[in-house]
Amino acid sequence: MHITTPDHTGRSNAATTEPVIRLHPQDDVVIARQQLVSGMRVASEQLIVRGLIPAGHKLAVRRIEEGAPVRRYGQIIGFASKAIEPGEHVHVHNLAMGGFSRAHEVGVDARDMAPAAQPASFMGIVRPDGRVATRNYIGILTSVNCSATAARAIADHFRRDIRPEALAGFPHVDGVVALTHGLGCAVDAGGEGLALLRRTLGGYARHPNFAAVLIVGLGCETNQIDGLLASQELQGGARLRTLVIQESGGTARTVAAGIEQVKALLPEANQATRQPVPASHLMVGLQCGGSDGYSGITANPALGRAVDLLVQHGGTAILSETPEIYGAEHLLTRRAAQPAVAEKLMARIRWWEAHCARTGADLNNNPSAGNKAGGLTTILEKSLGAVAKGGTSNLVNVVEYAQPVTAHGLVFMDTPGYDPVSATGQVAGGANLICFTTGRGSAYGCAPAPSLKLSTNTALWQRQQDDIDLNCGGIIDGAESVDTVGQRLFALMLEVASGTATKSELHGYGQNEFVPWQLGTIT
Repeated sequence: MHITTPDHTGRSNAATTEPVIRLHPQDDVVIARQQLVSGMRVASEQLIVRGLIPAGHKLAVRRIEEGAPVRRYGQIIGFASKAIEPGEHVHVHNLAMGGFSRAHEVGVDARDMAPAAQPASFMGIVRPDGRVATRNYIGILTSVNCSATAARAIADHFRRDIRPEALAGFPHVDGVVALTHGLGCAVDAGGEGLALLRRTLGGYARHPNFAAVLIVGLGCETNQIDGLLASQELQGGARLRTLVIQESGGTARTVAAGIEQVKALLPEANQATRQPVPASHLMVGLQCGGSDGYSGITANPALGRAVDLLVQHGGTAILSETPEIYGAEHLLTRRAAQPAVAEKLMARIRWWEAHCARTGADLNNNPSAGNKAGGLTTILEKSLGAVAKGGTSNLVNVVEYAQPVTAHGLVFMDTPGYDPVSATGQVAGGANLICFTTGRGSAYGCAPAPSLKLSTNTALWQRQQDDIDLNCGGIIDGAESVDTVGQRLFALMLEVASGTATKSELHGYGQNEFVPWQLGTIT
């Protein structure tokens, strides 16, 4: 199988039925479309396979000397740790990281994207301040881990699967969810860790997908509710209420009071109705988890195509996971709308390099074990596939974790690569939909924002359809193009934003996946 790639994102439009995929004319490797066995002939590359090559893994197309760079997507993904013969498996046993310079040609690929001729729309919920929601929840947030049990008990009282009568009269309310965490105390009151937690909680408290929010605290924690509200310029009122366990008389009384608070909020929340709104109100967080050797060929570039369509319609996409664009950041700086945007991105890359040096960590501890089993060898290879989620649109801004995203277009948010932490930051920044690609399989949701999951290969789709919303494996199978799948995905985004439930929502995912980024010393 041969795939034509006019750019470095793995975008493809042509496919045959060869057993391997070539991504770029200069590549030293091709990708196995199926498991290859020793002695198999690959006619398109004039190769004889040496040994067993799992599906999604790489095999050399020429002899590669020890120490020589190895290219995929036309980009360096590592260096041969020993000589590699044509037809041999290229993976962790013979490919390693190495230092090399990358040209950061700022803005050379930036281009004006013509707006869509016919603006798309979805059925959104317009809040009184003009912001648009894709869901209508009541949220229970906590200032500290100590109030998590009380918050969950309040939300559990309204669970439709346990007490369907609790919300029987409120069909326009999607649910009551408790988003708890393990932080909030034993931290420096003026430090970065507490500031980051407060920024995250503030973003959720004002998120349009919450009709109203109740914040529950213990009372003696470092993250005092009054301090949280003041730092985030939030004011208590009809939409934002608070409870403190030590002031309410203990757990049972707090839970009872919280239930009454929610009951009082439900009638107003139920007044929300959907109406047609422009797609420009859609803000999509881009995630990839459980990636494999196909991620940068199918689901990620298909998501990138959908992102380009979203941007053409005036919407916003948030690319994140800084450790997972490491080594591919030069492809993003080429698309920076302004030099200052490129510098912001490089500043975050330098922060991560220094952070890992201070903590004795290695940015190449990613790919994970599952990523490697799926065919990814180095973080460079993973990153080159991961950036494809951002399509080809200009990079218009770079923000820090959980900061509000106000620009329209492609925005980068600095986050860790761990998906729940990363997506939590995106939602705090305003994302009202998450798109999550996976090659190994994922069980993930992200209340209050619905999460669409996309499989990179048909085998995963067949194995885990209960968790996957769209199969992108037809690109590998030769049945569909990246452009076709991207257009289908964009249409699906609008459907989900209009209220269609995702697989993760049907399973009840979302509450346990709220994981703020923990920085700073716990004392």
